[in-house]
Amino acid sequence: MLGLALRQSTSKNSRVEPARLLTVAFLGAGGQHQNSGGNIRCLRQTPHPPSGRSPLLQHPQPAYYLSSSVFMSMATGGEGASGGEGSPSPPHRHTNRLAKERSPYLLQHAHNPVDWYPWGQDAFDKAKNEDKPIFLSVGYSTCHWCHVMERESFEDEEIGKILSDNFVSIKLDREERPDVDKVYMTFVQSTSGGGGWPMSVWLTPDLRPFIGGTYFPPRDHGRRPGLKTVLMRIMDQWQNNRSALESTGDRILDALKKGTAVAANPGESPPLAPDVATRCFQQLAHSYEEEYGGFRDAPKFPTPVNLMFLMSYWCVNHSTSEGVEALQMALHTLRMMALGGIHDHVAQGFHRYSTDSSWHVPHFEKMLYDQAQLAVAYITASQVSGEQLFADVARDILLYVSRDLSDKSGGFYSAEDADSVPTSGGREKREGAFCVWTASEVWELLPDVVEGATGSATQADIFMHHYGVKVQGNVDPEQDPHGELQGQNVLIVRYSVELTAAHFGISVEKVNELLASARAKMAEVRKSRPRPHLDTKMLASWNGLMLSAYARVGAVLRDKGMLERAVQAGNFLKEHLWDAERQTVLRSCYRGDDLEVQQISPPISGFLDDYAFIICGLLDLYEATLQTEWLQWAEELQLRQDELFLDKQGGGYFCSDPSDNTVLLQLKEDQDGAEPSANSVSASNLLRLSHYTGRQELLQMSQQLLAAFSDRLTRVPIALPEMVRALMAQHYTLKQIVICGQRDAPDTSSLLAAVNSLFLPHKVLMLVDDDADSFLCQRQPALSSITQQAGVATAYVCQDFTCSLPVTDPQELRRLLLDGTLEPQAE
Repeated sequence: MLGLALRQSTSKNSRVEPARLLTVAFLGAGGQHQNSGGNIRCLRQTPHPPSGRSPLLQHPQPAYYLSSSVFMSMATGGEGASGGEGSPSPPHRHTNRLAKERSPYLLQHAHNPVDWYPWGQDAFDKAKNEDKPIFLSVGYSTCHWCHVMERESFEDEEIGKILSDNFVSIKLDREERPDVDKVYMTFVQSTSGGGGWPMSVWLTPDLRPFIGGTYFPPRDHGRRPGLKTVLMRIMDQWQNNRSALESTGDRILDALKKGTAVAANPGESPPLAPDVATRCFQQLAHSYEEEYGGFRDAPKFPTPVNLMFLMSYWCVNHSTSEGVEALQMALHTLRMMALGGIHDHVAQGFHRYSTDSSWHVPHFEKMLYDQAQLAVAYITASQVSGEQLFADVARDILLYVSRDLSDKSGGFYSAEDADSVPTSGGREKREGAFCVWTASEVWELLPDVVEGATGSATQADIFMHHYGVKVQGNVDPEQDPHGELQGQNVLIVRYSVELTAAHFGISVEKVNELLASARAKMAEVRKSRPRPHLDTKMLASWNGLMLSAYARVGAVLRDKGMLERAVQAGNFLKEHLWDAERQTVLRSCYRGDDLEVQQISPPISGFLDDYAFIICGLLDLYEATLQTEWLQWAEELQLRQDELFLDKQGGGYFCSDPSDNTVLLQLKEDQDGAEPSANSVSASNLLRLSHYTGRQELLQMSQQLLAAFSDRLTRVPIALPEMVRALMAQHYTLKQIVICGQRDAPDTSSLLAAVNSLFLPHKVLMLVDDDADSFLCQRQPALSSITQQAGVATAYVCQDFTCSLPVTDPQELRRLLLDGTLEPQAE
């Protein structure tokens, strides 16, 4: 049995933060910071934090940052007036070419009085032939402020005419083309210090940005210029000061190319893992909010990458006070989130983030990538703590995904909106209307008196006490600046079941029964409410994340249905998002009008995160099912990823294909934010695959990748907690847990259950049966000598060229894995 050794040494990186350059001034004296005084209803963590600031997204006010010609507003959110179920559409006065697209976001703009183009050669050619600047508008289908801007500006006839006559207007779904979004978001962030969606960027016909911002109101408001004013001044500058616009844009782009470079110097090695991990823990501890958990004050994001790092850090430091503190931080945060309003207590799943520090009032949007990562975080918490609560939450998340985000093909939809039409009627959508409750609704639905309860309490009384429901509503006005939640209640667990039982003088079992019954009745009521818009786009990367979730949760819970769903997801990816002829992952596919899976022509080729997240999902699926077809495909995809995205000189991977000349910056994502960085995931994928295949070059590629990010890891590891986990795995070396037995035999299953009951962040699991020609035995011939003991399924744990004595008892295997000390096998 061959274990893989790891060499560690310090290194540094040549990365330089981008200069804060400004585009040419064209707005005159009005260009200064103004605050709109409103409230942001949806945010996403954005990459590339400035070097002097915390890599965690600060709470943005909906401000307009006017740095000379640069406008900035950090605003994103749920869907607005167009799209979505429950509201009939009026006759359309306008139809543009976006009507032929499949993206739900682009379709939401198909009837604007704007001559929209999708991103592509037709738009580029028009801009060059007519010598017009390009207006690029970027968003996604569940983005609230994107739809505010659509309703206010893009449905405005005057603004539509200005755009159509003087610009080539391009509408882009950031989830379809994250490569394009990253380039121009980097430009906006570097010139303004922040970012968000909707994003508005003006480009030359050769796609070079010269002015950028985010949300604009349609008309001037005080000293704050509106979109019409901005467009008119850009038109003037394009005619009269074009050379200054273009030269300033070129200087910024050149600075960004230098400032965003990530590469290792020849011979560099990754930094020392224990030092980096300790610094990452210290930075997280500094930002930790002790009362309710989470990091920083409102708004609070789930940040599963932070929680997974903390639990991994505890695994190798469990005997130290720092390790104990790390585990406490992770478990307390997960527990408070599970009790909070960010958790949908009626219909399961998690909302995007909390607007307050106590996880109470959420932004109600639900994203697939959050469900996937949180399911893994909660099942991991159940492994390290043994608490049933965490396992129950993981199961509930996947129940929600199976019910509401699943396509019959096996794929997963992208998101559910925050806004929907209230049950009371009207066409105006409201934040959280689908999810919130009035006290009168609860009383009407749960009127029965509970036998034996103090004061002849009803089921409603008990439910309202437990979940904090108030007659006047339980939402603080500060969390509801638009008055949409007035008189409404966001359910939040205020008391333990034991305290609620004591308060009403009934048993804990009775309380659990009453609460479960109430939630079921409320779920039925919800079915009759107008549903929020569902983004039925199916993305390869997010489906890869969800594949990991079903595989890992199913393996821990020994849930056959979840594992079958994971296999179905793997088959979906291979059938609908893999072009076998071109050996290319496809970025997305779509639910058609007849509920069939559709693809656009030509399809969008996959990006780095599509490959990395699918490969990770396939490795997790192999460990959950031990079917080597998934391992084989993972290796095949890794080889293709290397061909398309690998920086052979500097190490690591570019986010998009370097041969695409329409993408002006070749970026390597350097932050684990709402989703982990594809480079972080790739570092782990390469390490795991090196142990499965025996290919030493994969280990070396992983080391070179980590060396390329050495500066970032050393200075601000909090920006890359998932990559720090990969660095730790390199340092502590992976255990190879080899089970020798028949895959579906009871004795084999018992050993696998012992392995899966534990959180082992630094391991690979493999099965060897009687087939000497199997994929694993061909790649690692030494595995052929592994045999069963006395005809019983047998486990071997190997590390650093040493294997344990054979183990046949599940409890003995569990003790061996927990202890971590191997008694060498006799020669």
